[in-house]
Amino acid sequence: MNPTVADTTALDDQLSNRFIELDPKGYFIIYVDRENQLICAKHFTNVINDKGLACDPETGAPLPCNGTLQRQSSTVFKGRTAKELCIELFEKSENCVVTRLDHAAYLGREFIRAEVAMLTCQDYIQD
Repeated sequence: MNPTVADTTALDDQLSNRFIELDPKGYFIIYVDRENQLICAKHFTNVINDKGLACDPETGAPLPCNGTLQRQSSTVFKGRTAKELCIELFEKSENCVVTRLDHAAYLGREFIRAEVAMLTCQDYIQD
């Protein structure tokens, strides 16, 4: 039996709510720069506390998930395609800021989603 769009959407929604270990090297905010036709990934550093929470490396305070905290990114990676962005991040960067394979896989999925959104003039919302 072939899965329906509703089936795959429900599975993705379920998997998006699983526990994940955070990357000690930081996290990314991904967005589409439509004016320049680029997929961008801002990298932010963090530290992981003994409870597994991402914390501000300067204050040690847990980082809120609601986007209210304004922080300066450490680097911005850019590419015209998901593949180009992955090459910039994983192959050209001297000190890769991704240490976990699950984080790398997540970024690849999100870069593809951002590329499709850019090409189809749809909104991109990071999962």
